[in-house]
Amino acid sequence: MCGICGFTGTDYDQPSVLKSMMNRIIHRGPDGSGQYIDGNIAIGHRRLSIIDLSDAGIQPMYNEDRSIVCTFNGEIYNYKELKEELLAKGHVFYSSSDTEVLIHGYEEWKESMLDRLRGMFTFVLWNKNTKELFAARDMFGIKPFYYAEINGNLLWASEIKSLLEYPGYHREVNLEALEQYLSFEYSVLPETFFKGIFKLMPGHYMKWKDGQKTITRYFDPVLTPSKEPVDHKKLIEQIDETMQDSIRYHMVSDVEVASLLSSGVDSSYVATQFHGAKTYTVGFDYETYNEIPYAQELSKTLGIENKSKVISTEEYWAELPRIQYYMDEPLADASASALYFVDREAAKDVKVILSGEGSDELFGGYVIYHEPMSLAGYQKLPKKIRKAMASLVSVLPGHPKGKGFLLRGSRDVQERFIGNANVYDMKLRNKVLRYPSGNSEPWRLTAPYYKKAEGLADTEKMQYIDLNFWLVGDILLKADKMSMAHSIESRVPFLDRKVYELAKNIPLQEKVTDTNTKVCFRKAAHKYLSAAQAKKKKLGFPVPIRVWLRTDKYYNIVKKEFTSDIAAKFFHTDELVKILDKHKAGKEDYARHIWVVYMFLLWYKQYFTENGCSVTIEDELRFEKLRKNNRNATMNNA
Repeated sequence: MCGICGFTGTDYDQPSVLKSMMNRIIHRGPDGSGQYIDGNIAIGHRRLSIIDLSDAGIQPMYNEDRSIVCTFNGEIYNYKELKEELLAKGHVFYSSSDTEVLIHGYEEWKESMLDRLRGMFTFVLWNKNTKELFAARDMFGIKPFYYAEINGNLLWASEIKSLLEYPGYHREVNLEALEQYLSFEYSVLPETFFKGIFKLMPGHYMKWKDGQKTITRYFDPVLTPSKEPVDHKKLIEQIDETMQDSIRYHMVSDVEVASLLSSGVDSSYVATQFHGAKTYTVGFDYETYNEIPYAQELSKTLGIENKSKVISTEEYWAELPRIQYYMDEPLADASASALYFVDREAAKDVKVILSGEGSDELFGGYVIYHEPMSLAGYQKLPKKIRKAMASLVSVLPGHPKGKGFLLRGSRDVQERFIGNANVYDMKLRNKVLRYPSGNSEPWRLTAPYYKKAEGLADTEKMQYIDLNFWLVGDILLKADKMSMAHSIESRVPFLDRKVYELAKNIPLQEKVTDTNTKVCFRKAAHKYLSAAQAKKKKLGFPVPIRVWLRTDKYYNIVKKEFTSDIAAKFFHTDELVKILDKHKAGKEDYARHIWVVYMFLLWYKQYFTENGCSVTIEDELRFEKLRKNNRNATMNNA
């Protein structure tokens, strides 16, 4: 895991600009740095050494005649097999690093190399002879990649904050991104919250030459469920074997690997299989928001040390501005902060952690995936009747029993489901925004994906939407940014090419039933976990924000931001306060609505106000030196 950045053109002093861009992402790689500057291009790299700890693993890395230059963020887990293939074809290697495989793989197979990779990655290859740049992002978007074009020049980086160091970029909030964020709770558009800065989307590669770029999708996480009866017992065995294989590959490392552990079946299964020595857990001092006792019990059973931390309410709130800084864009998933704390604990001991992201999207783990089944009978009624019923109940105050059912049942899946989060509806969104466009319904963004998923069952359509939206926009982004904030690599064995190839063919009835989720995976996990552990409902480091927001202290903290001059730039502050008051009074549960706006305001202060940033480049230099010294001391004492 590392940080990459670079730019073309000579509009500004290349060494000083590149240094600033690299320094801004030191947290992604405290173990070293490297750069390549030649004519019209400057390429930078920050190193977190995990595979091949020697100087031979330093980047940028080159081919034999130094005509191809590579910087890479991530891991290629099957690099040893690919290296054997390439050696047999006559390629010469100078290191035991997975980075070098990308260079020779591209020489041999060009962009089709991407179909051979098992791993998580973003990388850039520069051909010195042809003056062509090739960049790619992994299948699911585990690793981030951002780019911008300014005056015919291309800029790129692992994090947006690195691009902001380029003198030719001038910050401007993307109001369309804000509008959609209120519904999705994460940045959903290809263009980020910073006007002119874009994401290279998952499963895409980019070519750039002479100021012209092309972007191509090489992977689409389509679902092709088998229409033939499957052998249930054999399927469970296949899931277990495939997951064990993936975990073995994800353990490839020249440093110690640990695992995060919540109370969910995903991380619990990983803990039973990774054969490491440590697990890490966090919780809160509220019984229903604390997974520590479960994690300690399972770890004890497995003979693994569990290191746990109870997060105090005060320290959680104190770290929120810094967390939004590291996220680059506002994210209103409260569990991101829990990840920040658990990753911080793990980083005291190790450089690599395993985690359970991706299981829910592939194996059907979200409770909302039950919804099509619960609505099936009602939706047999003509849509005209269902719409009329919805109109009648919509005017009823509060949430009388059955109101939500009738409202949801009046709409088809593509109208009601935009992903795991659907916070502000259009009516409320237009009410709180100072400058709403009024015509950017969230479903317009997901509509093309529903079209691709025609022929699938509604639940499978929902899975496909989550694979393309929620997974990359929320789940994987927070996993990357929160781990990298502490210079630690997060690996996700569920999001492996081989696991996907198995999961995409699993019939719906083996994933979701009227009473259960992740049916076949839970049965595979039951081989190593008790029935209660295998059936346990997902929590995923839950955070008690709805409780906090009903206390005077935190109500007042949020109200201060909601009535600020900054809030007034973007919102009708009186409407924000109404939402806040209704939640505090217990009349409505508006916790997520409040959190979405509050996180945006904290993020804005980090990036758009004078002296608002919680982390300076000087802090990066100082903190990373301290982290490196602390980690070396820990490892020397181990």
